[in-house]
Amino acid sequence: MELNEDPRYRGFASNIETSFVRCSGNITIQSYRRVPCLSDDDGLNSVYVSYGTYIISGLKGPCSFLARVPTIYQAVMGPSYENIMLLLQEGFDLGWSVECRDCLARGHECVMTGYDTPFTYECRSPEYYVYGVVSFFAGFLSSVFFDITLVARFVLAPMVVFGFLIHKYRTTQKSTVTEMVVAKGKFVAVSNSSLVARRYSYADIVAMTDQFRDKIGRGRFGTVFKGKLPDGGLVAVKVLGDPIKLAGEGFVNEINVIARVHHNNVVRLLGVCSEGSHNVLVSDYMPNGSLEGTKFQPLSLEQLLQVALGTARGIRHLHEGCDSCILHMDIKSQNVLLDHGFVPKVADFGLSKFHRTPRADLRHVAPEVLSNGLGDVSCRSDVYSFGMLLLEMVEGKWLAESKYFPMWVYDHLSEGGDLELQNVTQLESAIARKLCVVGLWCIQKSVSERPLMAKVVEMLQTNGDHLQLPPNSFCFPEHVSAKDLQSDSSRQLLIPESVEPSS
Repeated sequence: MELNEDPRYRGFASNIETSFVRCSGNITIQSYRRVPCLSDDDGLNSVYVSYGTYIISGLKGPCSFLARVPTIYQAVMGPSYENIMLLLQEGFDLGWSVECRDCLARGHECVMTGYDTPFTYECRSPEYYVYGVVSFFAGFLSSVFFDITLVARFVLAPMVVFGFLIHKYRTTQKSTVTEMVVAKGKFVAVSNSSLVARRYSYADIVAMTDQFRDKIGRGRFGTVFKGKLPDGGLVAVKVLGDPIKLAGEGFVNEINVIARVHHNNVVRLLGVCSEGSHNVLVSDYMPNGSLEGTKFQPLSLEQLLQVALGTARGIRHLHEGCDSCILHMDIKSQNVLLDHGFVPKVADFGLSKFHRTPRADLRHVAPEVLSNGLGDVSCRSDVYSFGMLLLEMVEGKWLAESKYFPMWVYDHLSEGGDLELQNVTQLESAIARKLCVVGLWCIQKSVSERPLMAKVVEMLQTNGDHLQLPPNSFCFPEHVSAKDLQSDSSRQLLIPESVEPSS
């Protein structure tokens, strides 16, 4: 039985899987631990166990799954064999809803209405839906009849009066809000107050972070701390570094525009603090950190495809889903965060306008951002950065070294070759090819030849066999100098060392 699909079970989502695999040979990946009692002494036939990891594409030699066991979730990374056994002994959470059981026994439908522990349910009989439909049509007919009556009795005069009242109301509201911004330091008005970030004092920030005790990251725009709201909810608190172009109410009003962006694949901004020299943002806490923090290894190619698709949807929303296009201008693995279910969330969007200093990481920067002669900066500049991120995802699964990956990929795919990934299935190989082809389209040197993010989402959703390679455009990294490359030794770069900056 698929427990996740049965509403009668509760608490199953808080568990994680422990996987047992059998391999003909020794493996040295840290997350897999050898099971002595089930393995041969000569090491030719060994059983390994891994907590929270079920990817075998990166293992050397033929491997196969033996079992997956639900295990209680603990925030540990790469536990030892002994600790895994202790976690298995604790069992796993599984609750049973008596309300749902009795509801289903009566032939009704059990619907979960609350996802906060303890879960809440509602038992709906067939009459519930009939009543809803009847009520809807009755209300609709009543409304139509009422409107027709009003139009018949009052035609011209009421329309003039009503229009005047609406104009008067809007003018009064706009004037009142302007006074609040000047006199009380509040936010600019929006149609829905839930789309406005909450204003915090710096004392609130200090209390929220327990005097900045738990540092969880540091990026281009500042340092991130783990915080807790008075109701117990966890948040990420980003203390922005200096210098900031805007301060005070100018900064708050610009941040308020960012706060209006709501999407499943975009990090939600909850609050802001601008007090003296302190500029702080409060947003949703992502328990699985950034995509860069995973180094792509714990994620399978199938998971990476879903991460890429979700990230593309988030960027598309920034470009198309708002009153005006919001350019991210800093798309990279560090700014793709993962929630508890590894759903990607685009972070740090809209912050580039506040920072005076140039970015330090040039690997994902579009050529036109650094050289005016290569075109105008636009949403397709973000497309370039996203394409480099796609290629970086596949490169994380690539075993070869000392080669410029995008050029190597293009040469191999154009000649009908594969990507030389080891221990991958046919499906995983097809996913890797799709990510590479879409990435190569995104990093075209000519701005006009790059697809918009809506087209990128469509390409990631289509059958990869139908995607054609773009034209050969391997001049696109020429805006990065060899000096820039030598300053980054964190990993093999996606930029060749022989290029020089364009003027």
